[in-house]
Amino acid sequence: MTPPFSILDLAPVPAGFTAADALRNTLDLAQHADEWGYNRYWLAEHHNMIGIASAATSVVIGHVAGGTKRIRVGAGGIMLPNHAPLVIAEQFGTLDALFPGRIDLGVGRAPGTDQRTLRALRRDPTAADTFPQDVLELQALLGPVQPDQAIQAVPGAGSNVPIWILGSSLFGAQLAAMLGLPYAFASHFAPGALMQALHVYRERFQPSAQLDRPYAMVGVNVIAADTDEEARRLFTSPQQSFTNLFRGTRGKLQPPIDDIESYWTPQEKVQAMNMLSCSFVGSARTVREELERFIAQTGADEIIAAAAIYDHSKRLRSYEILSEVRRAMAG
Repeated sequence: MTPPFSILDLAPVPAGFTAADALRNTLDLAQHADEWGYNRYWLAEHHNMIGIASAATSVVIGHVAGGTKRIRVGAGGIMLPNHAPLVIAEQFGTLDALFPGRIDLGVGRAPGTDQRTLRALRRDPTAADTFPQDVLELQALLGPVQPDQAIQAVPGAGSNVPIWILGSSLFGAQLAAMLGLPYAFASHFAPGALMQALHVYRERFQPSAQLDRPYAMVGVNVIAADTDEEARRLFTSPQQSFTNLFRGTRGKLQPPIDDIESYWTPQEKVQAMNMLSCSFVGSARTVREELERFIAQTGADEIIAAAAIYDHSKRLRSYEILSEVRRAMAG
């Protein structure tokens, strides 16, 4: 059975454009995704990054949910150590009150930024150590109000907004299994522990009120175009971005180039392509063949696809092709 496909949007800011442009593109893509039958549209929290416009993640989720009709909209994710659980419960309780039954709350324990910015967020650098307790607190705040409960999330209490655990290591897999929550693995940039994490999650899963059996969503990069050659050229934008990570020169999303080999060193190429190993680049036929193998290998219950493509019209076309691929796979 073909799993649902979803979209992970980092709201990339292309070179020569502004955050306002990126957010307009986000809503436009979400509206198309709604029509194309995608299951979810997730946005991610990153701070102090000039190439990503979704720092105020819950605000952008509200913007996207308000401009779409059917598609689920959520966080992939909220970096919980940056926030008090009560604040997140209130934000997502509010979103659920505005858009009932369409909001997801994915949470992760990474800061989504550097240590200096973490201090600017006024958070304790050790806040990630209490992540499991924070998730339990968040669950309680979004769950039914208990007798004599002194502190309530208003809105939020009783909403039971679905919580997901995000991760790129065995820690998240173990926590999601223990709490009986759906699990999303960040293999679109950290694929190393993917198979082991999926195994641990499924083997140790304990049913919960939210979920009776394990449900794993797997992150991938999909850069699709009408030809393999065009897709490979579009892929040079994320290849440059990942190379720049190692150089410590993060910036806006760069336009594609003709010769990526002239851009990176052999060592940078190895590092970048290791991080990008769960990437499917090519025409509809190429992407379908590779995705079918990947889904068979991982047993993914859902695929969530990122696409850092410089030109917005080509990004739209990539996701349109991917939606056509899924329909073809589903028969």
